[in-house]
Amino acid sequence: MPMRAKFKHAAVKRASKLTKPKRAQKPTKAGRRSARIEARITPENLAVIKRAAEIQGRSLSDFIVASAQEAAHRTIDETQIIRLSVEDQRLIADALISPPEPTPSLISAFETHRRLFGPTR
Repeated sequence: MPMRAKFKHAAVKRASKLTKPKRAQKPTKAGRRSARIEARITPENLAVIKRAAEIQGRSLSDFIVASAQEAAHRTIDETQIIRLSVEDQRLIADALISPPEPTPSLISAFETHRRLFGPTR
């Protein structure tokens, strides 16, 4: 008999776990993030990064994410900016101010475009 009571109690306990609604938990900082990155680095690099994070008063993870974002934005920005020497700037300005006469092949391309798509506005 005692054995049967023990099983009955365990079954009730399991059933109550299944029927109890789970409480909504407050999302943690980590819970709001959905992606994970892993990297293997040398102990020397880790020491340098830890030191830099300490200097800025950040956690190691926060420092790495902020640094990676900064490097990513800088890389993207550099590809969207055209840097020209003073001479190249002058050549472009001269071409815009006094454009060269159209070549025969450019005139032919304009005519073909007009035939296919009609006059431009």
